[in-house]
Amino acid sequence: MPNFYSFPPDKVLEVADREDAIPYDVPGVELGHYRVDGKEYVSFDAIIRKYGLNDPALLELARIVRSADAKVEDPAPEGEGLRAAAEGFRLISRDDYENMRLQFPLYDALYEYCRKKVLKD
Repeated sequence: MPNFYSFPPDKVLEVADREDAIPYDVPGVELGHYRVDGKEYVSFDAIIRKYGLNDPALLELARIVRSADAKVEDPAPEGEGLRAAAEGFRLISRDDYENMRLQFPLYDALYEYCRKKVLKD
């Protein structure tokens, strides 16, 4: 599993440069929010795009994540629940590292949910 570092947004680029790390989810970085044809995409989408991922379940999960983290025209209904869960995890976590540790199983479960969903369709 890769290492994740957490820094205030205004320090991310400086630390990423110093540590030879990949900056993530801050304005102006490759793995951040972006727009195409007026539609907003999130960091999760940027990862999928950069690495050419095309797993249908992962693409469905991206739709849910995008719905939770951006204003989209046709949001996935699960997006609002993910947004609420993410906020709850943030509130009960001591720091970003604990937040990630707690949330990773949720994303694993959502991925399996998406696998079942796309296999049915």
